[in-house]
Amino acid sequence: MSKSENSSKIHVGRITITDDLIADIGRCVNLIGGIQGMINPNDNILVKVNLNSPDRYPASSDLKFIKAVVEFLKNNGLIHITIGASSGLAWHPTSNVLKKKKLPELTDKLGVHLVNFDEGEWVKIPIQGQYLQEVHIAKAAVEADRIIYLPNMKTHSLARFSMGLKFAVGLTKPDTRYFLHKGDLEEKIVEINLAVQPDLILLDARKCLVTRGPAKGRKKKPGHLFACTDLIALDVEALKILKSFKAKNRLNMPVWELPQIAYARKLNLGVQNESDYILLSN
Repeated sequence: MSKSENSSKIHVGRITITDDLIADIGRCVNLIGGIQGMINPNDNILVKVNLNSPDRYPASSDLKFIKAVVEFLKNNGLIHITIGASSGLAWHPTSNVLKKKKLPELTDKLGVHLVNFDEGEWVKIPIQGQYLQEVHIAKAAVEADRIIYLPNMKTHSLARFSMGLKFAVGLTKPDTRYFLHKGDLEEKIVEINLAVQPDLILLDARKCLVTRGPAKGRKKKPGHLFACTDLIALDVEALKILKSFKAKNRLNMPVWELPQIAYARKLNLGVQNESDYILLSN
């Protein structure tokens, strides 16, 4: 492959973690071009974390990882940072989850803003999808200059898996999520991505869930961190890891045929096949 062909493709960064999370994040992001090429110093950055429930990592975000991401951003001159979250309906209100996870204390210590999406405003965005005509997205996400997703690697009892493509559900107005579960769940969650997409995804795959999910399940330790700007490429590579652990939840079919991936390809939400991206690892 020529250098020009290589540079025209989406890059997926994957590293094996060490005991220095901040350095690990930097190494992984550098594999896909570096943070300076993605975010400007004056950009307002929304970092969406995974606080679906108050359960321990990898069911929800690890505070150590959130802290490392914020410190990585600050070390690179990026200081306009907001941490945002909304819990799953079964664990509402989100304020209780935030308290149980001690996220307010962490954000105070880090000197960054914390926003509970449920307590903010919502913006109605027409998407004219096959299943959803519109979605209500947190105003904090709509107004952000850059969005960074911090998903975990896990199976999901209803949606098969929950990583990059499903992460936008947490940006939607809670009372609209009931409709998602009334059939065609996987396709509906994919359509939400027509309204909002991240500028960077940092998938914390140091640990993962390989059964049940999103809150409980059997854990494994892949020991990886992923960085990517493409939702489909990220999920495809992460799914390969999940499947290597013989993960359950109806994942016993080719990765590209899984409903979330297949429908995301149909909507042109990312790469179309393996030849569209390159996996870079160290």
